Amino acid sequence: MKKILILLISVAILLPACAAQQGPVKAELPAGKAFAEGKEIYFVHTEASDTAIADKLTKMMKSPVLYVPALAQTPDSELANVYVFSNGLAGKGPLGFQSDVFDNPPGSAGYSPLRRLNVIAWANSSQAVELKSAADVLSAEKAGSLTIAQPGVVINMPFIVWDGGKR
Repeated sequence: MKKILILLISVAILLPACAAQQGPVKAELPAGKAFAEGKEIYFVHTEASDTAIADKLTKMMKSPVLYVPALAQTPDSELANVYVFSNGLAGKGPLGFQSDVFDNPPGSAGYSPLRRLNVIAWANSSQAVELKSAADVLSAEKAGSLTIAQPGVVINMPFIVWDGGKR
């Protein structure tokens, strides 16, 4: 009888421990730091329409960024912008220069996690200054201080933390 009682107690203790966990599953992704409307934001890269960009972001973030060529077919009206610097101030951006700048953060009319890649090149990199908003980028372009190239790449870059919100 004692053995049966021990067996029943053991089963009563172990059975719930073997049951599937209920509730949301949490995953960790490395976040990048950037700027939107003059404020620091954090975001993740999940997919890119260009294989070389997906590979570069995978290596940089040490987390897989999937190559999804169909993202390049996203209509312009559904895209927001990310500005990436190819020269200028040294920093933690993907090309080794200042952090990215995003337009349309969550809560704005044009928010989309799908971002059109805009590559910034300063006309004179020794005169580069840190830019923290899309308005600053466009103003510097208008003044002739920098150029903006659009290579036709779309990257899924949802915000994780932004001014006034977080996921």
